[in-house]
Amino acid sequence: MASVRQAGPAAPCDELALAEREFQWFRDAMRRHAGIELGPQKKSMVASRLSSRLRQLGLGSYPAYIAQLSADQAELQAMVDLLTTNETYFFREPRQFDFIDAQLDRLSPRGQPLRAWSAASSSGEEAYSLAMLLAERRGLQGWEILASDISRRVLARAQRGLYPLERTRNIPPEYLRSYCLKGVGPQQGRVLVDRRLRERVSFHAVNLNEALPEIGRFRLVLLRNVLIYFDKVTKAQVVERVVERLEPGGVLIIGQAETLHGVSSELAMMQPSVYRKC
Repeated sequence: MASVRQAGPAAPCDELALAEREFQWFRDAMRRHAGIELGPQKKSMVASRLSSRLRQLGLGSYPAYIAQLSADQAELQAMVDLLTTNETYFFREPRQFDFIDAQLDRLSPRGQPLRAWSAASSSGEEAYSLAMLLAERRGLQGWEILASDISRRVLARAQRGLYPLERTRNIPPEYLRSYCLKGVGPQQGRVLVDRRLRERVSFHAVNLNEALPEIGRFRLVLLRNVLIYFDKVTKAQVVERVVERLEPGGVLIIGQAETLHGVSSELAMMQPSVYRKC
C-alpha cells in the first residue's frame, strides 16, 4: 500500500498525542464496522497500537490517518485488526469442553455428521481444542469445524497451527502426544497441530456485525467471550444471526461470564452459558 507523503519529516509517532475528537472517531468507526464498543479507558491502548501503524505508513498525524481510513477499506480492516483484542488459549473454560464431551452423542448421534462453528476463534486455539476432543471421540471422519474471526491477521496465524510451547500447557497430555508435533531445529520451542486436524478445520473471515455469508448450518456453535464487547442492541443482532445458523436442537455456548437473559426467545438454557435451540 502506498504511503501518504508529508510536507516535512513526520514526528515520531510515539510522541503524538491522540486528541479526544480523534479518539472518538476511532470509537465510532469500530462501533460501525465491528460492533465493538471501545470504552473511554481504551484511549491509551488505541494510541499505543495505532502509533506503530502510522510510522509504517509514514504518516505524521492521526487526522492524516483518518483521512486515509475514510477512503481505504483495506486499511480500515487493518485498523480493526490492530484494535481487536485476541485473548484465548487452549481448552479455555474447561467445564464447557467437559459438557461437549458428555453430551456429544446426544448432540450428534454416532454415524451422523457434525458441523461445529467457532465463531470468534481468534488465533485458533478454541477450534483446535474442539478438534482434538472430536478426534479423540469420533476419529478423524464425520465432523468438521468452521473457525471464523473478524481479524484476518489472527486467522493467518491460526491457519498455520503453530504455537509457542508454553501456550500448550492446558492441552491434556494424551491429546498433546496424539495431535501435536514438537518442533526441532529452527522450530524448537514450538508445537504444530497435526495436519490431520488442520485439514478438518477451515478458517474464514466473518464479521458478526454484518449479514453472515453462506456458511451453512451447525449442530454446535461456540460464541465465547465476544458478546461482552457489544452494546445491548448489537449483542441481540449478533445472537439472532448466529441462532439462524443453528439447527433445531443444536447447542450454543457463550463465555461463562456472559448471559443471554432476555436476548433470544429461540433458546432454552441448559446450564449457565449453554443454550439449546428450541
